[in-house]
Amino acid sequence: MDTLRGRAETLKLARLLDVEPQRLAFLEELPADDVRVFRERAVAALFGEDAALLDRIAAMTRLLPASVAAGIAQKALGPRLAAALAGRLEPARAADIIDRLPVDFTARCCHHVDPRRIAGIMGRLDDDIVVRIALVLAERGDHLTMGRFVGHLRDSALNSVLPRLDETTLLRTGFVIDHPERLGHIVGLLDDERVTAVITAAADHGLWPEAIAVAGMAAGEQGARIASLTAAQPEARLDSLIRVTAEQDLWESLLPIVSLLSEDELRAVAALPALRDPAVLDGLVRGVVATGLWGEFLPLVRVLPPSARRVVAGAAGALDDAGLDALARGVDKEDLWELVLPLVELMSDAARERVLALRAFRGRAAG
Repeated sequence: MDTLRGRAETLKLARLLDVEPQRLAFLEELPADDVRVFRERAVAALFGEDAALLDRIAAMTRLLPASVAAGIAQKALGPRLAAALAGRLEPARAADIIDRLPVDFTARCCHHVDPRRIAGIMGRLDDDIVVRIALVLAERGDHLTMGRFVGHLRDSALNSVLPRLDETTLLRTGFVIDHPERLGHIVGLLDDERVTAVITAAADHGLWPEAIAVAGMAAGEQGARIASLTAAQPEARLDSLIRVTAEQDLWESLLPIVSLLSEDELRAVAALPALRDPAVLDGLVRGVVATGLWGEFLPLVRVLPPSARRVVAGAAGALDDAGLDALARGVDKEDLWELVLPLVELMSDAARERVLALRAFRGRAAG
């Protein structure tokens, strides 16, 4: 999911550096993990500035009643400096002061809090405060800040806030969540009706990429549940998913999700009009060659209509030598001969000869 992860990491870095995301769009071409490491180092550099001064102020703050410290934070420091100071306090002390601040002011501070300090502070706040802060952030459309915090919320807080957030907010926040390993658990707190509503919102609001990313990060049982509920959508809605995937070349993200479907669900996807479009199928084949996702792709090919299978065979047969070699190595590595040989039979004579001349295919075809 590097393409989508790269987009999310670029958005997070732009927010951290307070620049327009378009200025950093070139970073989407880099490996997502490299951008994430850079962002983490930027956090360390930015929040390490003036640490000694902030520690001295924090030490003086400890001498004040929490209510007085809250008043100073609101009236004298402002959101940015108050957030920086909160990051230097003991989490329990920071939570005690936050408890006395107006929720609107705290929500503005959240944007500036050191991400490394969030877990300790959130663990000490009452659910009521957490929920009210989340709702203010949602109202402002501040999904990036919500993405920093949501992975740290207790189930009690999540169960209070999730029903009160609209579906597009859930998608946009999930897309930029800082702790994707928590996403499957969070999705598990939503019933099928709500997950279906989120899928519908993805189609209606142009958020298919965000939905694909969320399903991929959820993984396991919850990823399979999202995939199954998506496959049950009306044909037109599913077709739009395939079209968006083709337009943005997101096959590397969608195919692993498709591979989670049952046989009947896979057949429903294979029957979509978009998967009879030669341009879509050609791009799909080239995407699989680039990513090596043959194990995820070939079961879908097997249930495509005959006309679509012939298009796939033609696109595969038209690959250059490097592409054909990648196909052969991928098939051999995952032992997918049973699925690929029928595809080879559909190729033109010239293409079939080129494929069967490959070393990996010669021995298997002879057998």
